[in-house]
Formats: sequence, C-alpha cells, structure tokens
Amino acid sequence: MIKKMLNPGFYAKNINLSLLILRMAGGALMLTHGIGKIAPLFGSDPIQFPDPIGFGATTSLALAVFAEVVCAALLILGLATRFAAIPLLITMLVAVLIIHVPDPFAKQELPLLYASIYLVILIAGAGKFSIDNLIYNKK
Repeated sequence: MIKKMLNPGFYAKNINLSLLILRMAGGALMLTHGIGKIAPLFGSDPIQFPDPIGFGATTSLALAVFAEVVCAALLILGLATRFAAIPLLITMLVAVLIIHVPDPFAKQELPLLYASIYLVILIAGAGKFSIDNLIYNKK
C-alpha cells in the first residue's frame, strides 16, 4: 500500500512537467497562507481560530499549520506527495463545506480551486521530477 502511494506515476514528459508546476504552485501558494498562522501558536495571546470540527481552537490551528506549512513543503519537494495532498485536501474541504458555507461563492472559490489541485495531485502522484520518483525507482 505504501509503495503504491509513493508511486510517482509514469507519464509523458509534458505531463511530468505539468505535475511539477502544479505541485510547486499549489505548495508555494498554500505555504504563504500557512506561514502567517504559525505565530499565534507560540504567542501569549489567546488563539482566535475557528473550531470547525470540535477539536478546539489550538488543535484546529495546529492541524491547519501542519497541512499548510509541512504538507505544502512536502508537495513542493515531491516527497510523500500523495500523503501530503490528503491533509491539504481535507483542510480545503473543511474551509469550503464548514467555514465558508454561509459566505458567497466568491469566498468559497479559492479553497475549491486549491482542493481541485490537491485532488489531482492525490490521484496522479508527484510525477518524474520529484523525490518520490527517486525513492520509488531505488526500490
């Protein structure tokens, strides 16, 4: 099962390049959202973050930071790419289906776009230009 999840996929050069661009853009842009959420975790002020699934504001913030920083960085590197796409996809679905439900579609559009990117990466894998590919081909 794990080896299957590390499989980067076997695609033509243009598809591999497309997956690289998608991973880099989806990871780098999400990283900018996550970096701003790190400071409240270590500050002395009370954390003011939504608790959409009942884990508490601190845990919800920590999970969002994990997805938006750690998993985004893994996506950029192409390391454990399919595994990294899962928390990112879940985070974006929570944003759309729970946090932004009462908001207009314009507010839901960006997390839906991100969710689409992470779903494609989850299905397709990292592609040839990734650390996953190096690991997979060594085994």
